[in-house]
Amino acid sequence: MTQAFSKVTAIRGMNDALPGSGARWEQLEEVVRQWLSDYGYRNMRTPILEHTRLFTRGIGEVTDIVEKEMYSFTDSLNGESLTMRPEFTAGMVRAAIEHNLLYDRPQRVYAMGPVFRHERPQRGRYRQFHQIDVEALGLPGPDIDAELIVMVARLWKALGITDVQLEINSLGQGQERSAHRAALIEHLEAHKAVLDEDGLRRMYTNPLRVLDTKNPAMQAMADSAPKLFDFLGEASRAHFEGVCARLDDAGVAYRLNPRMVRGLDYYNLTVFEWVTDKLGAQATVCGGGRYDGLIELLGGKPAPAVGFAIGMERLMDLWGQYQPEVAKAECSVYFVHQGEQAQRKAALLAEGLRDVGISAIVHAGSGSFKSQFKRADASGAQIAVILGGDELESGTASVKMLRAEQSDALAQQQVPLDNLVVYLKDKVN
Repeated sequence: MTQAFSKVTAIRGMNDALPGSGARWEQLEEVVRQWLSDYGYRNMRTPILEHTRLFTRGIGEVTDIVEKEMYSFTDSLNGESLTMRPEFTAGMVRAAIEHNLLYDRPQRVYAMGPVFRHERPQRGRYRQFHQIDVEALGLPGPDIDAELIVMVARLWKALGITDVQLEINSLGQGQERSAHRAALIEHLEAHKAVLDEDGLRRMYTNPLRVLDTKNPAMQAMADSAPKLFDFLGEASRAHFEGVCARLDDAGVAYRLNPRMVRGLDYYNLTVFEWVTDKLGAQATVCGGGRYDGLIELLGGKPAPAVGFAIGMERLMDLWGQYQPEVAKAECSVYFVHQGEQAQRKAALLAEGLRDVGISAIVHAGSGSFKSQFKRADASGAQIAVILGGDELESGTASVKMLRAEQSDALAQQQVPLDNLVVYLKDKVN
């Protein structure tokens, strides 16, 4: 006796996009690709799997991602440690170094796709999620930092999103961070009694991240901590002021957030986040900044870089609050038929429609006219084309408008088969 196979479900935190929502994803991706093209950014695609050391080196060994969230495993064939990418930047920088992309000019590149982090699934935070990642490699000035931020403001406008706020900060350069780090450790040591387990663990390894705590008991301590911004030298301040001046030029409002540190070790100078109160606890929709040391850190020649990432699931959630999802039609024309000869003729006519850019579905199999019309209506098609024995004999097709908003809805026209494609081309919106 064959044992029944138990139902297999998706892994927790890894979600399906079904046909209805899949159309929404395609719509968003189309908007995003056009937006990026308008600024001269070109698509880059990197592997999902990378060597684990790329992320431990690039992201930082004492970050949440590396310590707790990476999907890593040992390759059984060669014993190498591999990791499913938890973010795009390290892999894109690795590709730029490996293929000498910065040999003769800077690069404006982007990627879209899945990334993986092992964390507790909740709204806007999943184990497999998707990112839009945008990187400007080889460009050093505040002008490109500001351009990236202004770019994101334009995306919000394109999607009709209004309730997002920009927060910015500067992390300065290495020497400035070292001076701040010493003062910060001294401050943390003086307030050791209020630090939670995570704060105590990071006090000496990554003290800046202690300030990013969400623990209410530590907020007063974090608010009174030495601010990195106060340790910035003249060059770092000039860079930041250059970014702010260009944001002012573009009319992009912003708020200085001296506690913003971002969750990755590679940032320097400008960091920024776009936040909202419409997504519950997951307030950040977009985050990024400058990471001038990463290319050299990963083995390339020293070169500046800046970029940002947008979580697509969060963006979809936010966008849906402004522009509710509208079901996308499966096709423009649906062929209803009776008999094998009519079905074969419908298949040929449908190919003719596709040749001129009109989407069409030919009802599969047989069925009564009533059941086929029911399926035609459910498809969202604007028009049904009816072919039966009488139509084939007379060399015509019956054309019925299915949508009430069409002026000749409910009317049924007889159209010569030889003229059907031309006739429908004029009727399909």
